[in-house]
Amino acid sequence: MSYNIAVIGFGLTGRLAALELSLKHNVTVYEAGDEQALDSAGRVAAAMLAPLAESVLCEQDLALLGLDSIARWPNILAQLDGEVFFQQQGSLVVAHQQDKGDLQSFIQRLKPLAEHQGHQLTGLQISELEPELAGRFNQGVYLPCEGQIDNQAFYQASFNTLKQRKVSFKFAQKIDVGCEELKQSFDYIIDCRGLGAKSTVCKLRGVRGEVVRLYAPEVNLTRPVRLMHPRYPIYIAPKPNHQYVIGATEIESQDNGPATVRSTLELLSAAYTVHSGFAEARVLNIQTGLRPAFRDNRPQVTQQHQVISINGLYRHGYLLAPSLVADAVARINYGLL
Repeated sequence: MSYNIAVIGFGLTGRLAALELSLKHNVTVYEAGDEQALDSAGRVAAAMLAPLAESVLCEQDLALLGLDSIARWPNILAQLDGEVFFQQQGSLVVAHQQDKGDLQSFIQRLKPLAEHQGHQLTGLQISELEPELAGRFNQGVYLPCEGQIDNQAFYQASFNTLKQRKVSFKFAQKIDVGCEELKQSFDYIIDCRGLGAKSTVCKLRGVRGEVVRLYAPEVNLTRPVRLMHPRYPIYIAPKPNHQYVIGATEIESQDNGPATVRSTLELLSAAYTVHSGFAEARVLNIQTGLRPAFRDNRPQVTQQHQVISINGLYRHGYLLAPSLVADAVARINYGLL
């Protein structure tokens, strides 16, 4: 059976929901901003798929759900109009000698995920995985199942694909999902507003993320690298065309203002200690954003009659969104209430 469905919010989950639902149903997308969705947490992200690394800070069931989502990404990207970079060559976690204790603590907290587990590395083994890190680190851990995608390319390609499928778009419209007129117009409403729902969703908060995107032709890293840092871990994620996204994994703040000088210097100086080639990199942009999270940092898929809400993805957006959207879509396609 085909339904008329409204998707409220055109960020990461909104795009994934619209892509899946438009295969069978008539979909209308409402977005408070424009098609760029500049305030979307999914746009300000490194789009890393890191279930093992995240298992240090989340429950094992969420990490396992991340493995399920990684398996879904190739099929999602295959249907898009446009090439989107996807990589699953694992990730590398390293630390300078003075931060050896932080690395050992990280290793001890890793949870085994089915047959996947971290592998401790010597300096020689690190150089075999990433030749340009030779001699820089004496110890690390390799997380083999992890990957990443190019979020900017995904945003553009998903929009192009949805336009080809004749999905209707209503931009610059802030929607109340409880509006009776909206409920009467659609069979189902998928609420993907993220922090846009904060005024109506209990205990939803923002967690700040900061990323710097660089053009660094002198750096040739082939997989995401995480660096144990005295204040907070940072990551370096290689993207196509010699671009790198460098960011902090978590900052407990609801400030959505521009990045401070201090945090920018910390991100860039930490990246330089990983690879001196970043000294000559060009800064393409510095972005900040707030990711929606509940008190327990667990995402929620909830349903009240015809309204299905997906929210609270915290720092696990690209890692968990495909599986959470599949849950929501199954409630419609198979009547799972």
